[in-house]
Order: sequence, then C-alpha cells, then structure tokens
Amino acid sequence: MGLISKLYDYFSSDLAIDLGTANTLVYVKGKNIVSREPSIVAVDRQTGKIQAVGIEAKEMLGKTPAHIEAIRPMKDGVIADFEITEKMLEYFIRKVRGSSQFIKPRIVIGIPSEITQVERRAVRDAAQRAKANEVILIEQAMAAAIGADLPITEPGGNMIVDIGGGTTDVAVISLSGIVISKSIRTASNEMDEAIIQYIKKKYNLLIGERTAEQIKIDLGSAYPLDENLEMEIKGRDLTHGIPKTITINDNEVREALEHVVHTIVEAVRSTLEKTPPELSADIVDRGIILSGGGALLRNLDKRLKEETMLPVFIAEDPLSSVVLGAGKILENLDLLKKVGRNY
Repeated sequence: MGLISKLYDYFSSDLAIDLGTANTLVYVKGKNIVSREPSIVAVDRQTGKIQAVGIEAKEMLGKTPAHIEAIRPMKDGVIADFEITEKMLEYFIRKVRGSSQFIKPRIVIGIPSEITQVERRAVRDAAQRAKANEVILIEQAMAAAIGADLPITEPGGNMIVDIGGGTTDVAVISLSGIVISKSIRTASNEMDEAIIQYIKKKYNLLIGERTAEQIKIDLGSAYPLDENLEMEIKGRDLTHGIPKTITINDNEVREALEHVVHTIVEAVRSTLEKTPPELSADIVDRGIILSGGGALLRNLDKRLKEETMLPVFIAEDPLSSVVLGAGKILENLDLLKKVGRNY
C-alpha cells in the first residue's frame, strides 16, 4: 500500500485552483503556482471549436470576427456557461499536468461563501468532467485567509476581505471555521463596468473592457491621492461614430468607482456589526486583511481604515491568496480535515 501511495503521489499532480471570474490560477502540489491566466475562452460559433484560452483569448476581446466569440464562462464567481467552463478547466489541467494524464488528480477549488447548492454542484461537476478524481470545495474567504498566513486555527478573530473579479467575500474566521460571512456580487469587474458607463455618460465615448481595466489600474483609487494622475484614452465617439481621444484624471475615475467602493465598504461594516464582541476585540488588535485583485485599488485600505476606525492591511500577495491557501490545504491533510468541505 505504501508503494502504491508513493506512486500515486508521484504521478497524480494534485491541483489547487482559484476558478475566478477574471483569472484562473493553478497550484500544483509540491510545485507552487504554475499557471495564471484570464478566465476567457474564444469559441468559433460555427464549428463549436475552442480557438484560444486564457491570455491568447483575452487578446481577442473586442477584436474578433462575427463567428468567433470571446467568452467569460464565469460570472459573479459562479459558472455562467457550464460547457465552456469545463473545456477551460480541461485546458488548464492538461497544460499544467503534462505527461501525468493517466491518474486523475485531486483538486481543491475556491468558491464564494454564499453560492447555492446548485452552483456548488456545477463547479464540482465541471471539474470532475475535466478529469478530476476528487473535488474539494473551500470557501474563498477561508482559502484567502490561509494564503495570507492568518492564524485561522487559533481561538481568535481574523477578518479577511477578498475582492475578486466577480465577488467580494468578507469573513470573520476563528478556530478553523467561518463565524460570520457575507458575499456580494460586486467586485473588480463591476469597477470596470462603472468606468465604461461613466465615460459613456460624461463624454459620449464608448470604450472596451480592456481599456476600462487599464484605466482602473493606472488611475483608480478609493481615497484622494497625494498627486494628480491623468491619461489619454481612445474610444468611439457615439455622436459621430468615429474614433476619438480624450484625457481623464484620477478624480473622475474615483467618482466613477464611488458606488462600487461604497458597496464593498458597507459589506465590511455589515459583517463587523454582526461579529460577536469577543471576536470584535481581536479584530481591533489584528485589523482587517485585504486580498484579491481589488485589494490593489489605490488607497482602498485608507478608505476602509477611515470608515471602520480599524487597522487595515493588504496581504503580501493579494492576487494569489486564494490559490495559495487552497494549495496549503492540498499540502496539509490535517488542515484539509479541519476546513475542507467536500460536496
């Protein structure tokens, strides 16, 4: 039995996956993160064939001919297109496992904390059909907390705010369990959409989602900056139908993002209001940890600190917190028994 177990470990290449709305990250047991690509698939609608996945597919966004469509199969943290998600997962699994194809891997996948049983089952079924042997689902907030090295097994309150592409997960964790949590479908993708709509309304200019994402990265903030920033952007003038270039600044982008930022702040405040007093005392000492791509929005930590009067810190590697936490669970069976939930 020992030899069989060793052979399984050698050939299986068990995986941890952060199946995100914006990006999919893959961690291979014993090798750390080996893949980080956009959750986008380009499909030929005439033949049904996959044309590209990940980075290559993202390059096609807004540029494809009529018969090719660049699809985001994940929406608001859950599967919107089951068949395309399955093919995307199969692509990533095949890409990272190479020759280790004949033994199906165990896969740990992060999921939003408040998705339905039907949505949970869809994630598990997609992974199993993409050649997984066993699928273990773990709440993204728990995975992010583990990935951020919070002492989640101790009897003390740890607050994590994981702002992904499609969902923001807020949770207070103690003794390896989530005591209180809130998941909202407002996150980084909503920020991009808010920028698109703001520029459309104010300048009558239509921009694509890749441009909106770049504006968010270059100018986005949740609290006034120390120095003013501006950039030129190109889009289509909706009045004359021709290309046009304008200049926008950080104040405008902050105004565009205000509703999204306010919604996230309110989710944090709501969770704090429901937190048991003893754990609240711990959070006063330990502070709030931000993870996920949304944590990189400039001065979001300052905004939350002002709104909650609590210390706020950004995880060391916020973009990778969920997959690193899922990877630690994969590497540590004792931790898996404490926090893993197998559906």
